[in-house]
Amino acid sequence: MNISIEKFTKKINEIINRVLNKEKIKIKRVAEILSKKYLEGNHLYIFGTGHNHCIAEESLHRAGAFAGVTPILDKRTDFSLGILKASANEKNKFLAKKIFEKYTPQKNDSIIIFSNSGVNKLPIEFSKIAKKKGLFVVTVLSIKYANSLTSKSDNILSNYSDIYINNHSPIGDTILKSNSIGVSSSSTIIGIFILNSLWSEMHKHLKREKLLPFYKSSNLPYGNLHNKKLENKFKSKNIFLR
Repeated sequence: MNISIEKFTKKINEIINRVLNKEKIKIKRVAEILSKKYLEGNHLYIFGTGHNHCIAEESLHRAGAFAGVTPILDKRTDFSLGILKASANEKNKFLAKKIFEKYTPQKNDSIIIFSNSGVNKLPIEFSKIAKKKGLFVVTVLSIKYANSLTSKSDNILSNYSDIYINNHSPIGDTILKSNSIGVSSSSTIIGIFILNSLWSEMHKHLKREKLLPFYKSSNLPYGNLHNKKLENKFKSKNIFLR
């Protein structure tokens, strides 16, 4: 295959359209539940290891993003201590409890857990803990990739969620081929697409709120004023707003 921007665009659009056609009902349902929980006073958390921590960071104080959300970040899994340690730690289930307790999610809160392969032990253990604590758990993974790595459903993240969303990324995550080497990945782009799709659907349920819980760009007129109100509302639950 001749690798090019045109080939990449074609492939990534195919996956986006697959998610749109096959996961739309789930995305709308998750957005409805998350919106209802927000109106009831509950909070949303997002967690991902490896490059999935980028998706969690995308939810933090982003223009157009839902404000009632806290990313769960940890130096041991976000590359701060190096990629080798992060790669080893995402397979270490014993870190889950320590990281979870740092953020103290409560019963009836919600969490979205991103793990492309769906088989790493840390996100699976994180999901188990969240379920035991009474959170509404959503997982996002590539079912095809997970099934290629294990035949046991007990070893796959989706088995420990209330609802899972398939990101439809290919085995190995790359969408272009050069001999035996894969080039250009899809899972982060698709994960952020799914995240922002949830925000767009949640807006339908929350658009009548007096304080609309979506951030504005701080460069826009009155953007800082609007955002300050949201920061004050959520700073007790979001450690990054303090």
